[in-house]
Amino acid sequence: MATQGDSHAEPSAPSPQFSVADVIVVVAYFALNLAVGIWSSCRANRNTLSGYFLAGRNITWWPIGASLFASSEGAGLFIGLAGTGAASGIAVAGFEWNATYVLLALAWLFVPVYVSSGIVTMPEYLQRRFGGERIRTYLSSLSLLLSVFTKISTDLYSGALFVQVCLGWNLYLSTVLMLGVTAVYTIAGGLAAVIYTDALQTLIMVVGAAILTVTAFSKIGGYRNLEEAYLKAVPSKIIPNATCHLPRPDAMHLFRDPGSGDLPWTGMTFGLSVLATWYWCTDQVIVQRSLSAKSLNHAKGGSILASYLKMLPMVLIVMPGMISRILYPGKTQ
Repeated sequence: MATQGDSHAEPSAPSPQFSVADVIVVVAYFALNLAVGIWSSCRANRNTLSGYFLAGRNITWWPIGASLFASSEGAGLFIGLAGTGAASGIAVAGFEWNATYVLLALAWLFVPVYVSSGIVTMPEYLQRRFGGERIRTYLSSLSLLLSVFTKISTDLYSGALFVQVCLGWNLYLSTVLMLGVTAVYTIAGGLAAVIYTDALQTLIMVVGAAILTVTAFSKIGGYRNLEEAYLKAVPSKIIPNATCHLPRPDAMHLFRDPGSGDLPWTGMTFGLSVLATWYWCTDQVIVQRSLSAKSLNHAKGGSILASYLKMLPMVLIVMPGMISRILYPGKTQ
C-alpha cells in the first residue's frame, strides 16, 4: 500500500495549453510531411519493380543514412528510451550504441553480397540462396506478422497517444490520421517517398530533441548537476520495504554488473550484438534502404551517417528522460 512521503512542494507536470501558433506548427508539420512525400513520389520512377521498391537504385548517401536512423527511431522508441532513462539511468543507450558498429558491418559485409545477387527483397535472397518457394513464403509471412504486431502497432499507438496528450484528440482519430497521411505518399511513391520523408523526420527529431535537451539541462543547472539531482529524485508516493521506486546507484554506468545489474554488460555486449545483427543486417526494412543506393560507396556513406546519428539518443533522449524524473519526481510510477 502506498504511503505519502515528503509533502514539500514540487513542480507539477505542465498540462497541454496550445495557442494558435502551436496549432499552426502542428498543421505545418503534417502539410510539409505530405508535401515532401508527394514531391518525391512525382520524381520517382514507379514503372518498374526496382523503381518502386528500391527507388530506382538512385539514392545518395545522406537520405539513406537519415532513413536508416528514422526507421528505428519511432514514437515508441522516443517514449521507451526516455521512460527507461527516467527509471534506471543511461544504460539503455547501449541499445543505440550497439547499432553503430553493426551498421558498418551491414555496408561492408552484407550489402555487397545482396547487391551481387541482384535481389529486391530478403525473402527473394533466401529463395536464391537455398532454393524453393516455401522458404520465401515463410519469411515473407513471418516478417509481415512480426512487423505488424511488434513494430507498426507499437509506433502507431505511441504516436497516437502523443497526439492525444498534446492536442486532446481521440486516440482512434489520431491513429487514422497518421495512417492516412502515411498511406498517401507511401503507396503512391514507393520507397523513394518513404526515404525522403524519413530524412525530413530525422531533421525534425534531431533539432527538436536538441532544443528539448538544452532546455532540460538549463533547468537543472547543467550536466554537472545531473547525477546528484537524479539520485535524490525519490517519488512522494513510495512502497514500504521496497526499492523499486528509488533511483539506481549505478544510474550513470553504461556497463553494469552481470550479476546485479538490470542491463548486465555481458548481455548488452554479446547477446544484443546477435539481435542487432539480425535487425540491422537482415531485416527487410533496413536492408531495403541500403539496396536503394546508387553505388556501394553511397551505401557505405549512409551507414556511416546512421552510425553517427545513433550516438545522439544518449544525450538527446535518455538524459532528458532522467531530467524529467528530477523535475517531476511525484509523477514517477
